[in-house]
Amino acid sequence: MRKKDLAGKIIEALKAEYPQVKCALTYGKPHELLIATRLSAQCTDVRVNKVTPALFERYPEIKDFAEADEAEVAEYIRSCGLFQTKARDIVKMCVQLHTVYNDIIPDTVEELTKLAGVGRKTANLVAGELYGKNAFVCDTHVIRLTNRLGLAEGKDAVKVEKQLRTIVPPEEGLALCHRLVWHGRLVCAARRPQCESCCLKELCKKNI
Repeated sequence: MRKKDLAGKIIEALKAEYPQVKCALTYGKPHELLIATRLSAQCTDVRVNKVTPALFERYPEIKDFAEADEAEVAEYIRSCGLFQTKARDIVKMCVQLHTVYNDIIPDTVEELTKLAGVGRKTANLVAGELYGKNAFVCDTHVIRLTNRLGLAEGKDAVKVEKQLRTIVPPEEGLALCHRLVWHGRLVCAARRPQCESCCLKELCKKNI
């Protein structure tokens, strides 16, 4: 089966299994999504969602983060891991947003990746979620599942993104990635995938 055809079948199967999907990170304002996504690096979304309410209450606007003390920000996000680096990035990022972008979140991956601590994964998620741009968010779940399914090869997020862009309709990219994340958490776990109850078992490379 051609990879494009396989991708189409996987998209339809996941749509049936997860008809309504959205970003797992909780946010109310555009900059909150950007910050929450930065916090999610090497940290679970569940943990991030526990940390951000107090953080966003203390610093409600971009300007507040831009003027914040890094050490104080770090204390709010300590449980997220790499908290000192993340605190530095968040403050620097918000300084850039406030002084260069007039408190407006950029709408392209190219501009977003100019911000401190923002890589392609974060940029794709923000551009897709906030602006409806064609986006492919290749986190660990997406990389693992696309390799297992035979849609992509390798563990490099940028290379996996490039491979998916050649076989997945652009308008399906973000939703597919969200569905793969949910499927990776609920069914296709890293160590003990529940293959027998998987809606993709007939399409999975492991079973073909």
